Parts: sequence; structure tokens; C-alpha cells
Amino acid sequence: MGMMPPKKLVIIDYCGTLSLEASRFGRPENLVRVLQESGLAALGVSTPEAFWNEIVDPTWVEGSTTAIGYTRVMADRIASRGFASAASPGEIEAAASRFVALYLESSRIDPHWRPVLARLCRHPAAITVVATDHYAEATETIAGYLDSWGISFFIANSADLGFWKQDRRFWEILKSQLAPASVRRILLIDDFGFNEAPGDSYGERAKVLARREKTVANIEESFRALVEGVPFELPGVDGGSDEAAALLIERTGAGIDAFLEGGQ
Repeated sequence: MGMMPPKKLVIIDYCGTLSLEASRFGRPENLVRVLQESGLAALGVSTPEAFWNEIVDPTWVEGSTTAIGYTRVMADRIASRGFASAASPGEIEAAASRFVALYLESSRIDPHWRPVLARLCRHPAAITVVATDHYAEATETIAGYLDSWGISFFIANSADLGFWKQDRRFWEILKSQLAPASVRRILLIDDFGFNEAPGDSYGERAKVLARREKTVANIEESFRALVEGVPFELPGVDGGSDEAAALLIERTGAGIDAFLEGGQ
């Protein structure tokens, strides 16, 4: 007897869901400090407003749907906008690289997820995917964090697939890579940008709701299976307290267990 093909697919978002730190990184007081530490402030990118409006927002499409990477789009943007006319390309690249390293170091998976993910990893009837709209550097980082816990999941990153999660093609490509013809039920755990830091336009409420609707519809069409959604929304405006996060992760874990133990 061969192994039973997986009947259930669990899709978990990364930033703001598995990694709450990644969203907290963008809080204004933290951002000001990291812009200083990385050397970006000295190059003229010294405020959260300049960071979001001049660097992230204009480069997000390229950064999150191509292999170019966060460091490169940031360095190119700083150079082309003349932020640092006296700085050499090497200095700009070095500062951008330091910033990205600090960001990825602050994008660890919340430790409260560990037992939940371990149970998922061991479950024979489920396949788990970490699906994220992210920069190219994130794939290896996420794999490394999971690996340090002895956990292996499929990582679907928009930068690798070429499309965002709200685009049907993201899911078509993922399906072709997974080839799970047997999947009958899908569980989606995602904050859809709800937990993003203030200032990040990705987290605007109307965008969050539209993104959720589009994403669910596209997964259902691509996999021809019903999607059960678990919105992962932290209470409070600042990314929630550790207690609130622990409670939400515990509740989500119970939801995952119920999904895994439920009917075919």
C-alpha cells in the first residue's frame, strides 16, 4: 500500500500571521532606529514617511513579483531618486543590505506557533503551504526558520511565482507545483495585511477586505475545492500584545486541529 494522498491543504500566511515580528518591525519608533543603524538615514531616508512613500510603495510591485530582491530595489530607488548624491553605489548597496538583514532577522516565526506547526508537519492527510507576498530574500529566510524547528513546508513566495496571492495565477502555479489532485478541503489562515504596521498602505482596511475576497475566490477556482478561512486579526492598533498573540495563535491552532480531524 502506498501512502494516502493528502486530502486537506492548509495555507498559512507569513508576515502578520506566522511572523508577528515582521509587522512590528514597521512601527514608526522601530523604523526610525533601524534607518539610523543601517546607514539609510545618513543617505537621506530618515523618516518612516520617506521610507514608505519614497522607497517601499513605488518599488513593491517589482520587489514582490520578481527575483530582484529587496536590497537591489531599495538601492536602485535611493540612487535614482538622488537621495544620496555624494554616496557611492557601494555605500548605498551596503546600507540597503544592512537594513534588509535587520528586517529578516526581525521576521522570525512566533514561538507560540511551534507546537501547532509540528502537529501539521506530522499529519499524514494534510499538505501545508506557507504562502506569502514577499521579497525574493524571504524564501530562504522562512525555510531556515522552519528548518531550525525540524519543520518542512512548501513555501510559495510571490517573488518566486511572479504574482501576488490575490492573483489567480499565483494559485494556478502553486497547484501545478504541488499537483494535489486529491485535495478536497482547504484551510486558509491569513491576516490579509490587517496586522501591518501603521504607515504601510498594504494594511488599509478596504484593501484588506478586497484582498481577502479575491484570494479566497481564486483559491477555490484554482483548486476546485471549498476554502474555509480563519482571519488572523490581532486586537489593538499596534500589533497586539504578546498575550493577545499567544491567545490568537492558540485559538487558531485549535481551529487547525478541528479542520484536520473533521470530515473528508
